[in-house]
Amino acid sequence: MTRVVRFHQHGGPEVLRIEDVALSPPGSGEVQIRVKALGLNRAEALLRAGSYIETPTLPSGLGLEAAGVIEAIGDGVRAFAPGD
Repeated sequence: MTRVVRFHQHGGPEVLRIEDVALSPPGSGEVQIRVKALGLNRAEALLRAGSYIETPTLPSGLGLEAAGVIEAIGDGVRAFAPGD
């Protein structure tokens, strides 16, 4: 299980929820990171409010810009390793 911030409806910050979700292992060519820092910007605030140029599929999350440590790698990943 991992914790994520999601929203199930559009609105202000009050629609954000911290939820526990099951996390699938990384697929071929993918890495899984433990997020240490997350960037939120104006576009994501507009997305949450329902006034961005794109409409998210609900439930949706925020934080498209993240930095962290690699926890696991999928098949075919050669340039990264857990701990990077």
